[in-house]
Amino acid sequence: MFQTEFDFVLPKGFVDDNGGIHREGTMRLATALDEIAPLEDPRVRNNEAYVVIVLLARVIVRLGTLKRITPYVIENMYAADIAFLQDLYQQINDLEERTLVVECPNCRHEFDVSVPFLGE
Repeated sequence: MFQTEFDFVLPKGFVDDNGGIHREGTMRLATALDEIAPLEDPRVRNNEAYVVIVLLARVIVRLGTLKRITPYVIENMYAADIAFLQDLYQQINDLEERTLVVECPNCRHEFDVSVPFLGE
């Protein structure tokens, strides 16, 4: 069976305006639109690092009892939780670095070459 959603538990948890802590959540697989749409966001245009915030807000479908996951929620998480979510995103979307073994046509020495992802 093909799995499209993955449960997680944040190391710290998001603290809402009422002091409630939200740690358990679900992230879904990303689509091409999830990767492209944040590039149109003015916050991303002003600061490329913000793409992580918008992207995570799109793919996290549940976090504790929150009704909706917005960039505001993500940008107010602790750094440890953001790092955790970025790692999870890469794991479930198979975004590991890809390498090929190539051979120099002159000396026949073999070496690894990193293959960029689409858009890199």
